[in-house]
Amino acid sequence: MSSYMGSAKQFVGQKLGSPDMVASGVAQKNQADNILRDATAKTHAEGHGHNVEGQAQKKVGSLTGDKTMYAKGEVNDAIGNAQRSV
Repeated sequence: MSSYMGSAKQFVGQKLGSPDMVASGVAQKNQADNILRDATAKTHAEGHGHNVEGQAQKKVGSLTGDKTMYAKGEVNDAIGNAQRSV
């Protein structure tokens, strides 16, 4: 939302001939875009961690015959896939 508001502020500033409003809009949009990019990268990294954990749990569960461990691995793997697809 903040990114769109920044774009709107930039547009209005250009139409009104207000360099301060344009600069404020650009700064707001850039800040919002950077926050979103950082949050996406963090979510992807966490998803990768869940995938690794899930794969390990499934392997251990499969080797030991522990169905609960295997099921936990399936859940962690699914969580990781969901996080990485965001």
